[in-house]
Amino acid sequence: MTRTDAGLRRSLGVRDAVIVGLGAMVGAGVFAAPGPAARAAGSGLLAGLALAAVVACCNALSSARLAARYPASGGTYVYGRERLGAFWGYLAGWAFVVGKTASCAAMALTVGAYVWPGQAHAVAVAAVVALTAVNYGGIQKSAWVTRGIVAVVLAVLAAVVVVCLASGRADAGRLGTGPAAGPGGVLQAAGLLFFAFAGYARIATLGEEVRDPARTIPRAIPLALGIALVVYAAVAVAVLGVLGADRLGHGAAPQADAVRAAGAPGLVPVVRAGAAVAALGSLLALILGVSRTTLAMARDGHLPGALAAVHPRFRVPHRAEAAVGAVVAVLAATVDVRGAIGFSSFGVLAYYAVANASAWTLSAAPRARVVPAVGLLGCAALAFALPPVSLLLGAGVLALGAAAYGARRWRAGRHGA
Repeated sequence: MTRTDAGLRRSLGVRDAVIVGLGAMVGAGVFAAPGPAARAAGSGLLAGLALAAVVACCNALSSARLAARYPASGGTYVYGRERLGAFWGYLAGWAFVVGKTASCAAMALTVGAYVWPGQAHAVAVAAVVALTAVNYGGIQKSAWVTRGIVAVVLAVLAAVVVVCLASGRADAGRLGTGPAAGPGGVLQAAGLLFFAFAGYARIATLGEEVRDPARTIPRAIPLALGIALVVYAAVAVAVLGVLGADRLGHGAAPQADAVRAAGAPGLVPVVRAGAAVAALGSLLALILGVSRTTLAMARDGHLPGALAAVHPRFRVPHRAEAAVGAVVAVLAATVDVRGAIGFSSFGVLAYYAVANASAWTLSAAPRARVVPAVGLLGCAALAFALPPVSLLLGAGVLALGAAAYGARRWRAGRHGA
């Protein structure tokens, strides 16, 4: 019989936590984000990457401090609830669950598009079912699968960087040439790139499954983010040096275009396979994160209480995982959401804004508040620099969540009266 009050198993060490974070960050985004970012920033692409890195570092440090203090499933949902109040925690959780559920379906369809374009929906559903089963078997199994995925993706990206830089066709002059998009374009590019490597939240979200969280999480988050930033910078420099900002911005598969332009067309199928594996890694990490936040919200009554159940043997939130997997599978089977999840970028920035605001309350010392202040302002700036459609969709999703919260509190008040 399943007990709903059982805790999750603490089995992840520093290495496993770093791998889980890398699986989320060095995923499909590294293959897809440079193109749109180059279109937005032009020759300011690297400046956009640097700005995204600064905001991400601030968010990571704030998240690490909070996760060490509150080592429970749910990430910023828990931090906002504990430091700012129930509404702000709920709003962060709502933005994460709704936005990342759509991202799960998009990643699944990306896998399908790479593996078998003619049957993308069927492959997407199969991928969701398979990875949900992996997660159901316990966090250690998920960590082992993620380890293999990360190894493959890093090997493919290393090959891209080496081929591009050693080809003789890379030109350092291309790194800063091309049409300049201005500050607005750089901010928009930073928002797109930030979304691509913001997966270090997965480490905090799994706080209830990490051994010695006060020590492990503050070490794992900066380490995972540092590795991801090095990878993103190396790939951006290599691809930009071969293609230039204009060609990079108008290509659908920048790494494949780069190795072809570098004189290694035989590597193109390997790059495409690497992108499919990376999408699988992102999907695995997303399902983990969404199910743990769903668990935390169910424990507090914001979602059906049955979703708070923990499997007595595997010690995972099995009902939450099954529910998330089912919703994602239905979306992947029926709707192509790859081009309609712009609000997810807005949602993740709103999520980290709550994290930084929560970290601000941890200490009254001015020096301790510099990092969360920069992170909060950075999240706001990047969110409002996103394309108007993404901004409106994101604000609409948050408003819908706030209305649902208000309606639930109103009904609870009436029944209490």
